[in-house]
Amino acid sequence: MKMEKFTKELEELSTRIVNLKDKVSTEEATKTALILPFFQKLGYDVFNPLEFTPEYIADVGIKKGEKVDYAIMDSGNPTILIECKSVNEKLTNHDSQLFRYYGTSTSKFGILTNGIEYRFFTDLEEPNKMDSKPFLVFDLLNLKDNHVKEIYKFTKELFDIENISSSAYELKYVNLIKTYLTQELDNPSEEFVKVILSSVYEGVKTKTIIDRFSPTVRNTFNLLVNEKVTDKLNAALNNSSDNKIEVKSVEVTNENIKKEDLIVTTPEELEAYAIIKVILSDSIDTERVNYRDNRSYFNILIDDNIRKWLTRIYFTKNRNYLIINDDDKTTLEFATSIDILKHKEVLNDSIQKFI
Repeated sequence: MKMEKFTKELEELSTRIVNLKDKVSTEEATKTALILPFFQKLGYDVFNPLEFTPEYIADVGIKKGEKVDYAIMDSGNPTILIECKSVNEKLTNHDSQLFRYYGTSTSKFGILTNGIEYRFFTDLEEPNKMDSKPFLVFDLLNLKDNHVKEIYKFTKELFDIENISSSAYELKYVNLIKTYLTQELDNPSEEFVKVILSSVYEGVKTKTIIDRFSPTVRNTFNLLVNEKVTDKLNAALNNSSDNKIEVKSVEVTNENIKKEDLIVTTPEELEAYAIIKVILSDSIDTERVNYRDNRSYFNILIDDNIRKWLTRIYFTKNRNYLIINDDDKTTLEFATSIDILKHKEVLNDSIQKFI
């Protein structure tokens, strides 16, 4: 299965979840309506107990008959254990049950899910003992491109324990660092502010000084991030000598990364994004208008949510066109990005359902 097709199928599953989640009230209903379809998208035959075993017995010590909801099997041995909760349940504090099962089997990965959020665990810290923190966490209602790439590795066609394990260590700590920095940027702790001040403030770092500088640290980091994004966009729009730019910060040093897997964003696409934000400025706060690039099209999203795609923009050799997310999936032609202004009325009508 190609990545483009897989991405589209996950988008379809996301839409399905939106339509069903409020009508699902039990764990069993969650499994049937939300969780099994996800593993079907990964290519597994969920109705074949030799491949996808329900109620897999994982005896824990003297306790016999302990069962995990599902186990993905390979040659009679479990490779992935799956513990399911109701869509209405938070996953916090539910990993202990999966932890017990993990240590009694040959499984290399454990998954905890409520049909929307998925947490993937392995044994990076100590062999055959499930880590306390997941190496991959994602929400099917708010998928990022990097999430799709990691989920893709778990498709039946590509599943390779050694390959996934080799990248899981870095992935785990990248996610933990991102979470930590996000928390600190939103609400800097005293320790974090003190570290920053140690390099720029010569006086005594009293609590009064730390409290005084906390908003400054937060605002400075936000300013820095905004400046970096603006510089990259300006460089893209002003770069007339190079037709392609690398928007995502990707260092191609990993032999496992193929050039065709990289997504690049052109100045024309960024120009179209800027024009659409101008068009929509009278209808919606433009901070809610985002983009996400794919290999075959350029996605304009509301609230950075793949379920809320407004239009998909295609730049091809033969023609340029938009597909509008309305009932008819209206297609609109344009010659250059500036011509998108001609479709202002249609775009503003289409965005009404997201306001």
